Amino acid sequence: MATDFSHAQGDTTYYVSYRKMLTTRLYTSRKYTSLVLQDNLSDTRMRFEPNTNLNLGVGASYNDFTLNIAVGFPFMNPNMDRVDGRYLDLQGHVYPRNFVIDFFGQFYNGYYLQRINGQLVDDPDIMVFPDMRVRKFGANVQYLFNGDRLSLKASFLQTGWQKKSAGSLLGGFEMYGGHAENPYPIPFEPDNPLSREFTRVGFLQFGPNIGYVATLVIKKHFFLTGLVSSSMSFGFSNVEQNFDSSPQWNVTNTFFLRGFAGYNGPVWSINANYVHANLGLPRVDDFANQLMTGNYRINFIYRFDVGPKLKKYLDYVDLERYLPEKLKKQKED
Repeated sequence: MATDFSHAQGDTTYYVSYRKMLTTRLYTSRKYTSLVLQDNLSDTRMRFEPNTNLNLGVGASYNDFTLNIAVGFPFMNPNMDRVDGRYLDLQGHVYPRNFVIDFFGQFYNGYYLQRINGQLVDDPDIMVFPDMRVRKFGANVQYLFNGDRLSLKASFLQTGWQKKSAGSLLGGFEMYGGHAENPYPIPFEPDNPLSREFTRVGFLQFGPNIGYVATLVIKKHFFLTGLVSSSMSFGFSNVEQNFDSSPQWNVTNTFFLRGFAGYNGPVWSINANYVHANLGLPRVDDFANQLMTGNYRINFIYRFDVGPKLKKYLDYVDLERYLPEKLKKQKED
């Protein structure tokens, strides 16, 4: 049985932190960045999906430092030959005591058309776009007003234990940019010779956001956490279609959803996490395009104390030890 080396960062009647214990995890996860092209003029909506892996991974957290390594094994991904695609998806979701911080750097090559006007597409021979590329960069920073009583680390990283229900408003700022393109024009109405065609969309947008998060704790160990936030952003979009370019500044809306559920306690945890960001791009000439980014995973967690020999090395990832003495004193006060 592990000793409870909780490190209080807020009101310990609501939650405790286990940053001085080694939190190990076995998990499965999948990341994605989907592209939605919507032409309101022809009332056509197409959703393109990348062929991303379902991964199996291991990881550990100590002193607020987390390292995860995952591999997409063939037996877990029987449909990976659907389209020849490659991707690098860098998502960071960081939860300091009073902040929610997200970073995105996504590089996707190769998509297939999953839906058109809400209907699934069943013809893979004509609905594969191996040369389609999507690039997205961005950051979202929010202040958690009730961080003394609500820990998102407990829900997302399992480096803590939320013992009582709590909620909080959030407010912050976000900024995104990037582009999506296909070297061959994609018609929105294939049977219409005058149909508008998609070639490329580039964008840059920024703005304030506001949201709310709450954790419902049942019998101290079972929890449900939900976070929703929305932004009214101002930005620039440039849509290229039919060899013509249409740049325009406009106001657009984005929203961010997160859901966490499971069992948590001082030693072990099992839970499911889902993060979804819907980025509405600034509208141009009746084009209402979107990028949808997400990450879902299932975690199996076990925490234990570390012995003095291992602790000596793990303490090197304690970021507080590198702070100036004046900041350390302020933090202690």
